[in-house]
Amino acid sequence: MISRRVTSTAIATIAASAVLLGLTGCGTPPWLDKGSASSSSPSPTASPTIRTITNDLATGSTKRALTAGSIGLTVNYWSDLAMDKWTAGANKPLSFSLTGALTPDDGQQVYLSKVSAVVAVSDGNKSLPAPAPIADQASITPGYLIKTPYSYSQTFVLPALDPKATSVTLDLTYELLLQSTPTSAQYAKQTATDTIVIAIAR
Repeated sequence: MISRRVTSTAIATIAASAVLLGLTGCGTPPWLDKGSASSSSPSPTASPTIRTITNDLATGSTKRALTAGSIGLTVNYWSDLAMDKWTAGANKPLSFSLTGALTPDDGQQVYLSKVSAVVAVSDGNKSLPAPAPIADQASITPGYLIKTPYSYSQTFVLPALDPKATSVTLDLTYELLLQSTPTSAQYAKQTATDTIVIAIAR
């Protein structure tokens, strides 16, 4: 009986030792090894910066609704020169037409006395030399009749720009005269503004 107990105890001891040796041979699990985890982590890489150039005439034309007091303006912009031809060295025509409406409408007329555009040129990071402002001053008094069904149309031509130009911005100002009453020779001045950004093709 004593020899059997000794034998059983010896077998149990040998089995426990084998399990211990097996665990020792496996080493530290990867999820507990901080050193190996940090060394295998990929280092972050910088993403390239993508700069989007705005182009309000990307589809060939654009339409705006502007307000100046009780006057509402509908302005259409387009160019007869394809956008891929809007290079820095080309003469670039910007055409536009506008018509006005009153809310409320008591029968007065609406006139355009002047339209002007201040031009800004950019290379995407800084401003570049720009052409002089463009303007059309009405040659008749009190101005051009623009109340629906009448309208005004014009084309401003942008000259050659700096070869590094990537976009051109036009800040447009529409100076309007609103008749005080349907039979009056007195007018109230109103102003509407708009901004058009056009990409320069390479």
